[in-house]
Amino acid sequence: MPRFAPEPAFKHGSVAGTAILLVNLGTPEAPTAAAVRRYLKQFLGDPRVVEIPRAVWLPILHGIILNARPKQSAQKYARIWSNEGSPLMVHTVRQARLLAGYLGERVRSPLVVDYAMRYGEPSIGGVLARLKAAGCDRILVLPLYPQYAASSTATAFDEVARFIRSTRNVPEIRMVRHFHDHPAYVAALAAQVREHWQANGRPDKLLISFHGLPRHTLARGDPYHCECRKTARLLAEALQLADSHWQLTFQSRFGRTEWLKPYTLPTLQEHARKGMRRIDVICPGFVADCLETLEEIGIEGKEAFLAAGGKEFHFIACLNEREDWIRALADIALGHLSGWVSANWDTDREKAALDLSRKRALALGARA
Repeated sequence: MPRFAPEPAFKHGSVAGTAILLVNLGTPEAPTAAAVRRYLKQFLGDPRVVEIPRAVWLPILHGIILNARPKQSAQKYARIWSNEGSPLMVHTVRQARLLAGYLGERVRSPLVVDYAMRYGEPSIGGVLARLKAAGCDRILVLPLYPQYAASSTATAFDEVARFIRSTRNVPEIRMVRHFHDHPAYVAALAAQVREHWQANGRPDKLLISFHGLPRHTLARGDPYHCECRKTARLLAEALQLADSHWQLTFQSRFGRTEWLKPYTLPTLQEHARKGMRRIDVICPGFVADCLETLEEIGIEGKEAFLAAGGKEFHFIACLNEREDWIRALADIALGHLSGWVSANWDTDREKAALDLSRKRALALGARA
């Protein structure tokens, strides 16, 4: 088997393009046990996601979890699946399209916006290969994870590295590490909350819930916990909330090991039992609604809060296709595209220069 993938055909004088690759986590192809099993096999088989030694973890994964969990998870996916498909995929596709439109207003040089998923399709390596074949020799990889974590951002970078290792003529690549404290991102979150409160009134408390991680990741140097706290603090400050009116929690605990605390679901139940009437929950770590927001918080969280005695529960949607969020995403991207794109691109001048370059190459014996 060749070490490197075949190179696409090259033609002298071709316009070199720049691309932005948005990356999100991924989703099953359908809300079925078979599709969820394929997805979980790839996701939970990632050593950055589950750091248990392979010899211990893989028999558990293949012998127990992949036989028991897919059916249960498929039922949860079915509760939030739309006619268009997986909410995460639908929102990511729309975000890519809208970002291309917004950047088209600010950039005149050739620029492509595409998307990929870390798990499932379209894969990171597959889309990178497609962008390279389309003539993009500068690619910005922008994971849609505001807070950096080894189990999300870094594993996306692993897939970029895998593509590089299998490529002979590697394009220039930049990667965005995080944007947890970007002013435009925080401002979009605050605007989302304000608009919800203007329409529905204010709660007794705002719960700011992030996806959890095992507690040992913090002890081993993962900055995720700190970045979540900073995002939550900045959001609370933007909303001018007193400390007693908001709280940070962590959701989606998996397994028996201790995870980052406090946990979201028990916190909801505790507040309800203590007499809190209304609570609102926002999930800033997700920029697109998905299973963890729509089902885990919007359905399970609501049921738990009301069953424990709460009277009113509001889930505040993710940023999705908000105009201020797409503009924030454009600002984040442009901040990492310095020197790669131009607002003053002259198509005729560039074409003339490329034509001259091609003539010189052909004169020296180039085939194309």
